[in-house]
Amino acid sequence: MIQIAPSILAADFARLAEAIQMVEAGGADVIHVDVMDGHFVPNITMGPPVVASLRKATTLPFDVHLMIEEPDDYIPAFVEAGASWISVHVEACPHLDRTIELIRSFEISAGVVLNPATPLSSLDEVLRLVDYVLVMTVNPGFGGQKFIPYSLEKIQRLRKVIQHKRVPVKIEVDGGVGFDNVASLVQNGAEILVAGSQIFGTEDPAAAVRQFKELAERHAFDPQAIV
Repeated sequence: MIQIAPSILAADFARLAEAIQMVEAGGADVIHVDVMDGHFVPNITMGPPVVASLRKATTLPFDVHLMIEEPDDYIPAFVEAGASWISVHVEACPHLDRTIELIRSFEISAGVVLNPATPLSSLDEVLRLVDYVLVMTVNPGFGGQKFIPYSLEKIQRLRKVIQHKRVPVKIEVDGGVGFDNVASLVQNGAEILVAGSQIFGTEDPAAAVRQFKELAERHAFDPQAIV
């Protein structure tokens, strides 16, 4: 099943709880929370206190994407705040194995993130340790960017690696995801779609989520077709 993860980075920050409740009504599967520190990426967003406050607004899982330096220092706080999934960047973790094991020690889902120019080979030693890989299809830091076309081939190659290694790892995609590329994304193996402005930039976010789900399920990839 394809999962839709609305990114609250694109929502009205003065009405975040309401925004979450709207997409939940539309059938969203998970809420994507982008955490930026102004160092690893050129933007600043939110920290554990905001996540803890929003946790009261929904029972949906929180997918916390840490775009920060020294993520190990903050993982426990985000778990306490209510994170259900936490992903960290390969590029920010000199001891990636240890960071993944830290996330897993809290019995939540662990993910690893690749920037557009980061090769899949950086996953060779950790793919068996994670629950999902988040493929960035824009350079992280700001919402509303244009999808990088060569990302499709990277997603397909990752799907082949996962199938070859026979590991239960899902592929998440974040950046420039819209109604125009849902079909190509899921056909190439994406299973979790993060969308921000294409959902929260509309008059009816709930309807946008429903449209994403309909398109995604209609075009979902056939595992036998990717070998």
